[in-house]
Amino acid sequence: MVKSPISTYAHLRVLVGFLGEKTQANWWPTSFFSSSSRSFLEPVFSRSIRLAQYHGVVESARYLHDGYLTQGRLGLFRLSEEIEQDLHRLINQDPDQWFAEVGSREQAIAALSEIADGSGAIASGPQCIGTRAQLLSQDGPKLLARSYASAFEQNIQCFPYFAD
Repeated sequence: MVKSPISTYAHLRVLVGFLGEKTQANWWPTSFFSSSSRSFLEPVFSRSIRLAQYHGVVESARYLHDGYLTQGRLGLFRLSEEIEQDLHRLINQDPDQWFAEVGSREQAIAALSEIADGSGAIASGPQCIGTRAQLLSQDGPKLLARSYASAFEQNIQCFPYFAD
């Protein structure tokens, strides 16, 4: 079964969000997916802990990516408003299903590599990986997954984006 690009983007955000956290690659200084974060979030977000974790890590990743990408460039953590709303609805329907593969770094990288369906070289920093037209094609998520999988394997930070 072929997954829609939107559901693959949701999956990628959780995987890359987990791998970029302080206890993994340390791209952003958060620990939303750690066991201690549940204790911290539960009193405030008792019925939506997973959604709070998702949005917390997405905002942390977006902040870092925005520092490297110029306005108007779309990437995993900066998508159109319509796609952002679709992602929120999708994650909110069954939040736990999206977090199944973030138990360990190895498990998350394996899941990321499976989405990538191949490998590709990546350089450190911002890198154009395609056009906006490719964003919602079946190849869009694969291009992002290849970039991030390569970056985490090489221990470098990359900021892949789609351009006009």
